[in-house]
Amino acid sequence: MRNFYFRFMGILTLILSISMIGFGQDTGFDTKRMDKSVSPCTDFFQYANGTWLKETEIPGDQSSWGSFNILAENNRKILREIVEEAAAKKDSAKGSDTQLIGDFYFSCMDEAGIESAGAKPLNPYLNEIKSVGSKKDLQKVIAKMHDWGVPVLFGFGGGTDLKNSKMVIANAGQGGLSMPNRDYYINGSPKFQETRNKFREYVYTMFRNLGDSEENARKNMFTVMRIQMRIAYASLSRVEMRNPDNRYKKVSLSEANAITPNFSWSDYMALRGINGVESFNIGQPNFFKEINSMMDDFSIGEWKTYLRWMTINGAAPLLSKKFADENFEFYGKHLQGRKQQQPRERICVRAVDGNVGEALGQAYVARAFKPKAKKRMNELIDNLFVAMRKRIDNLEWMSDETKVQALTKLSTFKRKIGYPDKLRGYKGLDINRKSYLMNSMRSGQFQIKRNLDDIGKPVDRSRFGMTPPTVNAYYSPLLNEIVFPAGILQPPFFNMEADDAINYGAIGGVIGHEITHGFDDQGSRFDAEGNLKMWWTQDDRKKFNDRAACIIDQFSNYEVLPKLFMNGRLTLGESIADLGGLTVSYDAFQKSMVGDSRPENIDGFTPEQRFFLGWAQVWAYKATEQNLRLRVANGPHAIPRFRVNGPLSNMPQFAEAFNCKKSDPMVRKDMCQIW
Repeated sequence: MRNFYFRFMGILTLILSISMIGFGQDTGFDTKRMDKSVSPCTDFFQYANGTWLKETEIPGDQSSWGSFNILAENNRKILREIVEEAAAKKDSAKGSDTQLIGDFYFSCMDEAGIESAGAKPLNPYLNEIKSVGSKKDLQKVIAKMHDWGVPVLFGFGGGTDLKNSKMVIANAGQGGLSMPNRDYYINGSPKFQETRNKFREYVYTMFRNLGDSEENARKNMFTVMRIQMRIAYASLSRVEMRNPDNRYKKVSLSEANAITPNFSWSDYMALRGINGVESFNIGQPNFFKEINSMMDDFSIGEWKTYLRWMTINGAAPLLSKKFADENFEFYGKHLQGRKQQQPRERICVRAVDGNVGEALGQAYVARAFKPKAKKRMNELIDNLFVAMRKRIDNLEWMSDETKVQALTKLSTFKRKIGYPDKLRGYKGLDINRKSYLMNSMRSGQFQIKRNLDDIGKPVDRSRFGMTPPTVNAYYSPLLNEIVFPAGILQPPFFNMEADDAINYGAIGGVIGHEITHGFDDQGSRFDAEGNLKMWWTQDDRKKFNDRAACIIDQFSNYEVLPKLFMNGRLTLGESIADLGGLTVSYDAFQKSMVGDSRPENIDGFTPEQRFFLGWAQVWAYKATEQNLRLRVANGPHAIPRFRVNGPLSNMPQFAEAFNCKKSDPMVRKDMCQIW
């Protein structure tokens, strides 16, 4: 699954209302937020958003804000009405959508109850860990913790087979860390060292909060660091994980047991109730070889300390104030640069969406998503597919042999718009008003069990990977589908009142972005059936890689902060998708004007200029220094300023629209072009 917008640790920041950003509802763009003292040919992001950037400030409970946040806040207002209405009904039928939504929200808002409970709801889980006395016990508890939803040591679950996309198989992959990725443990730069020091303080304080003595808390902190440092050194980097070959190694059960003789996969599967598995994907074999060695290198007592840590850290945001506050100090304040926690109702609306989002989504769609929006989206998608087909057919650098395969893949793309037609429901999920933590645990366990039950079955292609209110979109290479939840199909991304130029530049760019993901450096490795298979000729693949290298070089030279540069290899797929998506959408927009009278200028801007303003203004964005560092280290997307200036500087269409000269900064001398 490919996210259109980076979200750290599942947190969707929610900010400001639509009215506060000042998008013109009749045109879809706002000249008052522009800075016309800057030439569009020098810095188009600043030109389109400069006054907005100058006049707005990041709220204290946020680490960034922009158009995604603004739309999310607008959606949140609708969602809040839904959850508060549901919570006010105390006699809703057990298991109904209203009961699930209302009771979950009530339990989350019950701060007095959460404070009174402290960490006591975790006692049954901590006692399980305390009872571990042998390696066999350790393996049993690891399996149980995975059922609980605690991500110890590695990740495991059902997922589409990369080389047989019709079937769900079991997948095991690297995991077990508490900081965002391996660099936070092993990178020697001052900023990463500072974060490691903050993390040690955080771990120590959390053990103290659990009741450990100062001496034991310090000892336990060092134990957690030693174990996680070993895990980090065994892990692949985020760039390495972009290569699908580094995520797939299908082995038999006996072969897996041979890789980890100290950890029985046969026993693990049995403990988790997974039957009949003869083979599965052990994504990073070398990682698991190191985990196998660690089983001997650390004592049972040290492993129990690590398991305690992973339990309390995962639960901390759901517990009483002293745990939640310490968790925020590290993840919210230090890593993201937020000054204060978000209002409780925002946290709880997001929690309802994350735990019973299908139920909440149906109520949201009924209020916020109209059939005419779905119809218009289908028309736009049709037009972009036509434009993409034409661009592939006219590529000079690609052979006819590869073009046939590319066009075949394009013809098999599926689309999902708004919400799923087939609902899975929540039969068997127990949600009540007693405990926020336990509601969250049961919800997680419900989803985990449902995921494991899929193993060995055909892939259900009707499902959505996001809830309907989500402000995002994605492409799935395994399903070869593009998906647009109802949450993003609102202004400023999609405005039924705006002229076509703005919609093609905004939501059209998003549609084109997701289509192009099928042909980026990762998506292009999967064929029309969604299988990991090289369908390119060797010569064409080399030409593609050469053109991709141009984009890597371009984005690696963007300086985010002094001496902090984008990682062009990490952002490659998203940068290819931005450039391809805008190019395809621009072609579709031009075709839409054929046969009709040319649209008039608006506020002095031509239709072509409005197209590019549509793209630039949806990427309005400000962030704390910490957020920027976090995104550079983890995010597959470039910083929004470069998501605007980067692709546009490769487009002759942009230069022509704004009469830019070849010597202008927004016109690259050696333009990167792929699709």
